Amino acid sequence: MNPSREIYWNIPGHIFLYILFFPFLVVFLYGMYQQVRRLLMGQSAAVLDHIWDRLKGFAEHAVLQRRIARDTISGLLHLSISWGFVILFIATCLVALQDYFGIPTLYGNFYLYFMSLTVDLFGLAAIVGVGIALVRRYGAKPDRLLKPRLADSYGLLLALFLVILLTGFLIEGLRIAATNDPWGRWSPGGWLSSLPFVGIGRSQLATLHRLLWWFHAIVAFAFIAYLPYSISLHMLAAPANILLRSRERSGVLQPIDLEKAERFGASTIGQYTWKHLLDLEACTECGRCQQVCPAWTTGKPLTPKGVIIDLRDHLQLVAEGGDSRKMVGDVISHDVLWACTTCGACHQECPVFIEPIPKIVEMRRHLVMEEADFPETMQQALRSLEERGHPFRGTSATRTDWAKGLGVKTVASNGRPDVLYWVGCAAAFDERNQKVAGALAKLLQRAGVNFSILGEEERCTGDPARRIGNEYLFQMLAGQNITTLNTYGIKKIVTSCPHCFNTIRNEYPKLGGTYEVVHHTELLADLAQQGRLHPQRPMHGIATFHDPCYLGRHNGVYDSPRRLLGAIPGLQVKEMDRCRERGFCCGAGGGLMWSEEKIGKRVSWERTEEALALQPQVLASACPFCLIMFEDAIKVKGANETTKPLDVAEVIAQSVS
Repeated sequence: MNPSREIYWNIPGHIFLYILFFPFLVVFLYGMYQQVRRLLMGQSAAVLDHIWDRLKGFAEHAVLQRRIARDTISGLLHLSISWGFVILFIATCLVALQDYFGIPTLYGNFYLYFMSLTVDLFGLAAIVGVGIALVRRYGAKPDRLLKPRLADSYGLLLALFLVILLTGFLIEGLRIAATNDPWGRWSPGGWLSSLPFVGIGRSQLATLHRLLWWFHAIVAFAFIAYLPYSISLHMLAAPANILLRSRERSGVLQPIDLEKAERFGASTIGQYTWKHLLDLEACTECGRCQQVCPAWTTGKPLTPKGVIIDLRDHLQLVAEGGDSRKMVGDVISHDVLWACTTCGACHQECPVFIEPIPKIVEMRRHLVMEEADFPETMQQALRSLEERGHPFRGTSATRTDWAKGLGVKTVASNGRPDVLYWVGCAAAFDERNQKVAGALAKLLQRAGVNFSILGEEERCTGDPARRIGNEYLFQMLAGQNITTLNTYGIKKIVTSCPHCFNTIRNEYPKLGGTYEVVHHTELLADLAQQGRLHPQRPMHGIATFHDPCYLGRHNGVYDSPRRLLGAIPGLQVKEMDRCRERGFCCGAGGGLMWSEEKIGKRVSWERTEEALALQPQVLASACPFCLIMFEDAIKVKGANETTKPLDVAEVIAQSVS
């Protein structure tokens, strides 16, 4: 006897199911129409390049959900619910195929192994997932999930899905009990549900089965109709957002066409692209971004989740007829905008690739370029950039003072080198970082590297201007630098500043400057591997390495500084809890190097406390901004006698010399 079961057993009028579905479908389609209409309020966006790579990313993150699975508990519950939903939906469609086209999906081994066993196991997993979700949201209540005004939306969504799952198993159990199905045990959920009904008359079971079947259908249709009007919309928007995600590195900002632009930045929700608006609709409100945000962690009003939700709510109000509030200032406050360090932790953590940073920077651009309304200390830094080519207002040093007595040559006097050392403003003008520049120059000389500097011809890369929001000033500085580099025919650049590294490597190509750019830790690690540098002098004690955001998270450079530190005899390297991809910001990025933290705890203090808990003799970094922040924080914490903040180049120089 071949395994099978009767399709739509006990439901002779099942054809009316499709008539019943029609009004629910209309409600669903109208909701989707409203959602699409909202997205079309945005500006155009080019997101359909590299289709094959996008499809691979979709398979990895939408189908296999690897980012979601990084958080064990929420990953398991989400995988259980989503895959349970998908498999049950597929099974429902296969039943319809047999009903309409006679394809025998409820017959043979396929019926046993997939339509019975597999479908039931996924259904049971979904029930467990919903149960964990309910306990977690309404029992454990982790802070990152709390958003009281949406609690009912989540509760209704989970309740509807749970009712669908439970009634589905009960219907299956009633059928198995009434028909004494010989294949019933292949459906573990249905078979268990049939046990309480053993001994009840067939007619009673059939009546109860029919009533429950229609109730189950109505609830399932209601769930579908509810999708576009609730948080469950992310079931559709999130996969689309993953497919259409930005393929740029998270530290890259898009340029403005200054000649064609009619306005700068975004002051209204419709001035974002439709892809930015899709970000808002895709948010699941999981709060992972908030949990890792250095601003939120240290008591600032900024939470990336809050920015996305507030913009989404504003979008909905505008689409429904208007919102009298200003987007910049009312919906998103100035304190929120100027608390972002652009560290990229929110981008790294979001399981559906939502990007809050570009939205924040677009609003900053409006404030800076349209309103001239931004912190005075930042204004002073930008004025210095315009007048002197660097943001260190008040310094009397020149760009080459650090190199006096070191025999470092300029490109103008020495011709094109194998490697151009891009010194950067901090290493040139900050007294503490001048020592780093000197240490790196000596190491390159010791390794026999043919390098030169631009000297007075070097200008700030424009990173502070771009992150603060002055795109015009950024492009002006970038244009000057690109012209200089191209004039000398520069091919390879090394820099000790991750912000310079990111800007020249990832953002200059869009403006006509394409070069091979390496960070100094990468070059030094290669030189050590080639045997051209030999760390030999022992350094006893503990060192911990802080990952600069624009080196690690934004550009994926994690191993080279660790290889260098690990090569030093006697030095024990210990990792902080928040390291590598999950490293914690020093607080200076996003132009905040030139602002005062007036709200909450200083980000640098939070990070320094984490480092000091390891009792290290060396707090190593590979960024001039990080070094400046740690110098101050260690003094405040009274640890300057026991812990020294050093750049990796300085540590290596002590072991090599």
